[in-house]
Amino acid sequence: MIIPKAERLSHVQEYYFAKKLAEVSALNAKGKNVINLGIGSPDMPPSPATIDAMTSSAAQNAGHGYQPYRSLPALRQAIADWYTSTFHVNLNPDTEVLPLMGSKEGIFHISMAFLNPGDKVLVPNPGYPAYATTARLAGAEPVYYTLSEENNWLPDMEQLEDLASQGVKLMWINYPHMPTGVQATKEALEQLSKLARKYKFLLINDNPYSLVLPTAAPRSLLTVPDAMDCCLELNSLSKSHNMAGWRVGMLLGRQDYISTVLAVKSNIDSGMFQALQHAAIEALHNPDEWHQQRNQEYAKRRQLVHKLLDILECNYQKDSVGMFVWAKVPEHVSDVEVYLDELLYEAGVFLTPGKVFGTQGERFLRVSLCVSVPQIEESIKRIKQHTLNTVSHELK
Repeated sequence: MIIPKAERLSHVQEYYFAKKLAEVSALNAKGKNVINLGIGSPDMPPSPATIDAMTSSAAQNAGHGYQPYRSLPALRQAIADWYTSTFHVNLNPDTEVLPLMGSKEGIFHISMAFLNPGDKVLVPNPGYPAYATTARLAGAEPVYYTLSEENNWLPDMEQLEDLASQGVKLMWINYPHMPTGVQATKEALEQLSKLARKYKFLLINDNPYSLVLPTAAPRSLLTVPDAMDCCLELNSLSKSHNMAGWRVGMLLGRQDYISTVLAVKSNIDSGMFQALQHAAIEALHNPDEWHQQRNQEYAKRRQLVHKLLDILECNYQKDSVGMFVWAKVPEHVSDVEVYLDELLYEAGVFLTPGKVFGTQGERFLRVSLCVSVPQIEESIKRIKQHTLNTVSHELK
């Protein structure tokens, strides 16, 4: 390069899946036919009404120009109505709802809007890597808090009290949790909100998984009393409405927080394509039956994934929320990443090593449900054969 890269990138690496998917593509180019159980990209389509709304709107002459930075009033109203009916949270669509081009965009915008160089950000371990990455891009310092299997992947409030007392600006939570699939209790959310008010930091819940294989009624951080004073919530249609590639998300919270984030967003994009907004409005009106059918399909797949994990002698929870299964690898496996690379190169099955999500995930792996039943069945056959070959080789 004729110039060096920015110093802010010195602690930021290329996203793991960007590199790994390139590796998988190279294997496929050589005829490997890898089955990808690593990525949470829904393989089922959005509802027919959603697709019809998109194509109908896109066919109109109007609507191909720049759009409002806050998006259409009708989309904000649809989001507010959805939050009322689904999460029992009442929001003002004009001031407390900000549509986004995916919630990943929102994570970056929030970091840029509120963080100064040197600020500290509480980040879950294990957790979504983007929380720490965006903090570093803003010049802030990620401070990891521990989620453990022993505490059912919920925060240790004593540890958080100690960390928060040292001064933090933001805290990220993600419930239902990715990668473990744990739903936060009402009491845990209340404790976290109370801590945020006590130490005056902004608490943000990233909440895209509530409608995927739920074990209880969907829960929002914003239902906690006085949460609007110190909390924001991100949500998305990527997982819940099979629209990952459409990039439709939302930020919910108090007007002054929303306006601060909008100051960043409005300088980066020029509004969401109108046809996407019309499609999102329609998607938010999907009937309960549509969501039930999607979850029935995921439930079938999850049963098969459990069989696959049994072959690998892994331990897992059977009722996790979301489109992943989080599993503990048996003790006889010394290096999980090497073990999973063997499955990739020898059996042609890609599973995600848990350490991608932090040191607390080093003995774990994650399996996606975003693959058809026949492909999961084929994965089981391949892994069974790989296991037999390994045992046979060890006996020689």
